[in-house]
Amino acid sequence: MSVLGVRSSLLPGAVLVSVALLTAACGSSGGGSVASSASPTTTASSTTAASAATFGSGCAGLPTGGAGSIAAMAADSVAMAASHNPLLTQLVSALKTAGLVDTLDSAPAITVFAPTDTAFKNVDAQTLMMAKEHPQTELKPLLEYHVVSGQLTPDQLVGSHQTLQGQSLTVAGSGGEYAVNGTAKIVCGNIKTANATVYVIDGVLMPPATK
Repeated sequence: MSVLGVRSSLLPGAVLVSVALLTAACGSSGGGSVASSASPTTTASSTTAASAATFGSGCAGLPTGGAGSIAAMAADSVAMAASHNPLLTQLVSALKTAGLVDTLDSAPAITVFAPTDTAFKNVDAQTLMMAKEHPQTELKPLLEYHVVSGQLTPDQLVGSHQTLQGQSLTVAGSGGEYAVNGTAKIVCGNIKTANATVYVIDGVLMPPATK
């Protein structure tokens, strides 16, 4: 039985992109390319404009200036931006292992639901270890399940969205309080990067098992 609850042969092999959930190694190798009908969102022009667009108590954990701040992340591609975000070190490490850094950074427009370091720590240790030991068949599809084509604004969040892994995730909520698949809450939302919109979540999303 696969760590994701599905047989590896059923997972889309070269699914467009993965999460990013995003890494500092711009020179890392990635696989595949991303197709999107959405146009890249214009980056924030100032700290004030960028900050006004974000929401969630978790945003308080970001630096107020310099690398990793909301304004600085808006100028970097998504994986590079994530590498400076103190909430996403485990995600960045996973992206490197899965070879998804270049894929995410070269995507024209994506939305990433990025699990925090605490979210990764809450995943069963054996499950996470097995995923890392099988980066292409287990870890890559898992991360791809956190990425959606196009840049979703907060008013576009609610509903079902197909991921780059091939299956769909669902967002519910309102007024700055949102949950993905009914379990992972958005703790810092609508962070802009040069080619993506990031929603930091407090849980790792597991793709539904397929029959």
